[in-house]
Amino acid sequence: MAKFTLDPGETEIGNWTNLYVPPKGGKYNGKLVVTNKRLLYDAKFDVSFSGMIEEALFVKFGSEGFVVIPKDRIKNTEVKKSFLSKKVILTLDNGEQHTFDYGALNVDKVAEAINQK
Repeated sequence: MAKFTLDPGETEIGNWTNLYVPPKGGKYNGKLVVTNKRLLYDAKFDVSFSGMIEEALFVKFGSEGFVVIPKDRIKNTEVKKSFLSKKVILTLDNGEQHTFDYGALNVDKVAEAINQK
């Protein structure tokens, strides 16, 4: 995972490898880091991916790309579970939905970390 700097007063709660589905489609494998202030997703994607999400959420660090979602923009967190798919779906203040899919593994800890301030 690429290096990132925590903001003053920010602490990492946890990190998980999972799939990310942006609002306009696609599916990307990478690492989700949840802090008390933000969600940072280090996706293995081409820079053209940046056009698929709101520009303010895409951050480029050197050769790595991150999706950064400030927790204060999250208006709703929903957990959906089926036999082979456990997901956390975030709705942001602009109505966009961002999905983090943990596959068949339990997604409850991811959702708890996202909801923790």
